[in-house]
Parts: sequence; structure tokens; C-alpha cells
Amino acid sequence: MKVAVIGCTHAGTAAVKELTSQHEQLDITVYERNDNVSFLSCGIALHVGGVVEHAESLFYSSPDELAELGANMRLKHDVLEIDSTNQTIVAKNLVTGETVYDTYDKLIMTTGSWPIIPMLPGIELNQIELCKNYHHAQTIIKKATDAERITVVGAGYIGAELVEAFEAYGKEVTFIDSADRILNKYLDRSFTDIIEQELTDRGIRLELNQTVQSFTGVDGNVTQVVTDKGTFETDLVILCVGFRPSTELLKGQIDMLPNGAIIVDDYMRTSNPNIFAAGDSCAVYYNPARTHAYIPLATNAVRMGTLVGKNLLAPTIRYQGTQGTSGLRLYDLNIASTGLTEDAAPFFGLEVASTTVQDAYRPEFMPTAENVQLKLVYETTTHRLVGAQIISKVDLTQAMNTLSVAIQNDMTLEELAFVDFFFQPHYNKPWNLLNQAALQGMNELTSERV
Repeated sequence: MKVAVIGCTHAGTAAVKELTSQHEQLDITVYERNDNVSFLSCGIALHVGGVVEHAESLFYSSPDELAELGANMRLKHDVLEIDSTNQTIVAKNLVTGETVYDTYDKLIMTTGSWPIIPMLPGIELNQIELCKNYHHAQTIIKKATDAERITVVGAGYIGAELVEAFEAYGKEVTFIDSADRILNKYLDRSFTDIIEQELTDRGIRLELNQTVQSFTGVDGNVTQVVTDKGTFETDLVILCVGFRPSTELLKGQIDMLPNGAIIVDDYMRTSNPNIFAAGDSCAVYYNPARTHAYIPLATNAVRMGTLVGKNLLAPTIRYQGTQGTSGLRLYDLNIASTGLTEDAAPFFGLEVASTTVQDAYRPEFMPTAENVQLKLVYETTTHRLVGAQIISKVDLTQAMNTLSVAIQNDMTLEELAFVDFFFQPHYNKPWNLLNQAALQGMNELTSERV
């Protein structure tokens, strides 16, 4: 059986590794535009900030490894056309210019995503950079060295991490976003307020609730970012405004969301039985909202890619959906979230309530007992848990992994309140923080009914 894999970052690498370990008889060909595979783009800020000295460390596989496993690696090959009716592929060798024609029995679309590039006046100027792959990382490092004023556009995780890294190197940093809060997709206001205060205390200029309208420059290099509320001098701009799925090759040939994200079933099959898909090119089943959504995360990608390998020849292991669980460390703040924020829930048609605990994470008689803020979000009618967030200077982010399991299994506030967690004064209180939050939520509900 001929298997073609289009794209080989997280999902593609996982799929190839699983397939080659389970099915020696498969003829697997990988098409990849770049000359590398498996780059962890989430580590770019760590590289920029000097935590990871060499960007090469951010690869967890290599073309040589996949070739040794049995895959035919066609790097620097850009797929130009896929005909799903005739099951053919047309690609271009980016080194020689040669056109390559191929066929497949099963196609695996793991083309990932690409940064959104706003088509604004001046976008073509030099010193306006993206932040996605290995080559972007190298470019950012090189250009940031001589830049004194750096502007980051887009206040998500990548943007926030880059802002921290640039500030640590003594740069004058401006952080711009159209929303009125940073990290608003992951955290509610009581959490983002803490983070914003940390950033402003360190001299980072937050310019929120405004939209970039253009870029101006001198001698072909950007010198200003112009928004609907002001003009900001800059030597370097990093665009982190989000990602869109790279699925144009199959447009009109399989079912997709309006944004182009491929819809897959529980076994990673698309609406075409000979085409599987995984990773950032796909929509995922979002358990908190009980619908498909576009949530590009490396964790989703590796799970989905591995499931393609498990299910390519026969449906074997079902995908369990995602909660979009993610974590972030900024300065000495440890932050994580899972599921829906209270602000986002209404957009999915959910009526929710929440409870927030602020307490010492372990008994006050211990030498230190840092404060932690934990929030639970739950449906008002069923009390089903649909989201949670945590922030503290001590690392308690694993609590979000626990709550991810709870959400995935439709646990309620009442069930979480009495889950068995251990107690040890080094780590927690007799009532675990998760129990405590759920109990508090139950008590608040009782008070409302009185």
C-alpha cells in the first residue's frame, strides 16, 4: 500500500513513526517543504531568551531518523496539487525545479498551519518577521541583536513569551493587541490583570484594544507601527496574530470548517475514506463545548498523528477529544488553563458560572506558603466542569492536567469536591485546592438558593 504524508512537523512525524513501527509492508513517502522535521516552535522564545542555547535542540526527530525507519523522505518538495478522485499528487522539487508526479492509496494530511499575515500597507517592509519555524527563529535572533525597539503584535502565548525574552535583553518592548486584555483566549480578567501588571512593572509598553492599520519605513526598513490609536517607533516587528490551517490543497474536496480546518472523525478519517488528517490542519473535537473547534496545539498534533498510525488500516483506537490544555511561564509566574474561560463559554452557547479560590497552596505553618489563584468554570444547569485556570509563583500547573481529565470525563462540581487527593504539608492542605474550589462553588450555589 502506498501512503503519502504531506507535511512533517508534529503530526506528520508522529504518524510516520507509528506507521513504520507497526506496518513494515507500507510504502511511505513524506513530502515536506522545509529541510527539517519536528521543530518545536513553542521553544522559539526560549531560544531567543537564551534558555535554549542552540535552536537545533528544539528538534526531537530528524529526516535521517525517519528514513532509517523506512520512510522515503522528499524534503524541499512543495506539493502543488492533490487530486483526491484519481489519488494523484503533483509536487515541485524546490532544489532542482523538477516537477514530481506520484500516486497514493492513502493520503495523510499533516500540513499544519501558517501564521496569519495581515495584508496592511507596509507589510512588505524589511524587519517585519513571523514566528513559526526554525528559519524564523534564526532570523529573529539575528535581527533582534541590533534592534533597540521591538514591537510584538499579537498577545497570545508566543507573543507574551517573546516580549519577556526581549525585555530580558534590555530591549524597549511594545506589545500590541486588538483585544483589551492579553492572553484573553486562555484566561479570564482576574488572571490577565496579574500578568499585565508584571509586564508593565518591567517597563513593557502594553498597547491594547487597538488595531494595527499600517507600517511605515525608511530605506525599505520598518520604522513605525501605526494603529487606530497611535504611532509607535520601532526597529523590528514580530507578528504573532494567530494561525490558519494550511489546507488549500484539498479545498472543495473534503469537509472543512469555514476557516479551512479539516473535519475528522474519531479515527482521524476525513469525509474521503482514503484521506486521513491530523494536527494544526484539522479541527478537533472540543469536549467542553461538545463541538468541533480549531485549537492548534502541539499536544493535539502528536496525539492525532499517532492515532492516524493506529487507525490507517482499520479503525482501532478512538480519539477522545481535547480540552485545549496549555501552560505558560512568564518571569516567576506559573500559569495554565484547560477548557473554556468564563468569557468564551457564551460564544459556544453555554450558560456558565464560576468560582475562584485564592489561598496559600500549603499550610501557613510551613516556612513558605505562596498564594495561588484557581478558578473553576461550570455549566449552571448540570454543574458539569467546562474550564479552569491557575496562576501562582509556585508551580501548580499540573492541576490543570488533572482538571483536563475531569472535563474529558464530564465530572461535575459535586464529584470533584470529594475526589481522593493525598495530603502532605510540603505540597498541599488537608483539603486539596481542587476539592476546596469545588466545595466553595457548591456553597455559593447553596447561598444563592437560600
